Amino acid sequence: MRERDKPTGLAFGDTILFIARYPIRLKPMDEQLNTTESDARFPSGPWKGFFMYSTPNSKCPMELRLQFSNGRMSGDGRDVVGAFSVDGTYDLETGQCNWDKQYHGRHTVQYRGFNEGKGIWGTWRLISEGYVFRGGFHIWPEGMSDPTKLDAAEEADEPIELVPPKKTPRRRRQKRPTQQT
Repeated sequence: MRERDKPTGLAFGDTILFIARYPIRLKPMDEQLNTTESDARFPSGPWKGFFMYSTPNSKCPMELRLQFSNGRMSGDGRDVVGAFSVDGTYDLETGQCNWDKQYHGRHTVQYRGFNEGKGIWGTWRLISEGYVFRGGFHIWPEGMSDPTKLDAAEEADEPIELVPPKKTPRRRRQKRPTQQT
């Protein structure tokens, strides 16, 4: 058997797809779509963030790879629940984003949010067996500092000079004479 006739497999992370015996090189996603979003609020690439349950201190980190093009957003990611895919829409005028987060072989979570230049924030909803679960989320492009944490300069108030109050002499109360009858 000649080398080129040997059967080959598909390595999912590679950009080479083997059909029969002959390799076909795929273009990167942005070249396939022939366009990526030019609005700086929606950069395609790696994003990170968290979702929260409705209980305090319930931030669950997530990592995503998102593609934004012509009002459509898609991608994939992972979090504590598992691997997932993303498919949805965004609106440049309002900044509104709506997408489904489909866990592979599992449930789908609906996300609704807004992008005002500090990532996308909003709420998620899962309907399962007659129950509705809700929570919040915030995601942002990698390279942007966590917009949920304030800079030290933003946290600190302007120093105030404390001046002790001036002591004023207390007036002594005079005893009133008691009346005897």
